[in-house]
Amino acid sequence: MVEYRIDRGSGVPAYVQIIEQTERGLRMGTLKVGDKLPTAREVVAATAINPNTVLRAYRDMEQSGLVELRRGLGTFVTRSLARPGSEDDSPLRAELTDWTARARAAGLERADILALVTAALDIHDNEQHSRTPRDRGRKEEDA
Repeated sequence: MVEYRIDRGSGVPAYVQIIEQTERGLRMGTLKVGDKLPTAREVVAATAINPNTVLRAYRDMEQSGLVELRRGLGTFVTRSLARPGSEDDSPLRAELTDWTARARAAGLERADILALVTAALDIHDNEQHSRTPRDRGRKEEDA
């Protein structure tokens, strides 16, 4: 089961943090189809946020098809966001975990690490968009 943590200093609304943490769990495979989310009461007790905030997050996730609210039973995951390479035992995840440990050992804080990863993704995305469709096809043929 997911345990929500709310960062009040992040500037991100609490309900968005709940949605993002749920989506992260779905992408990483720690939440699976059929899993039950904590009740609103449990989230409120753990995070000290308003119950309406939790209910808003759960409603938004239901509208996007990620969860299903079952009266009297709880809120259940209905869709996975996991992709190959994101599983707990994947080589990519192990490499990233090792790299993150090295970055921490070098003195980088969470925001620094996120900035590096975001910058690397931006470079990759820009390279993908700057290539012509013909170049992309050629690259795929070379692989």
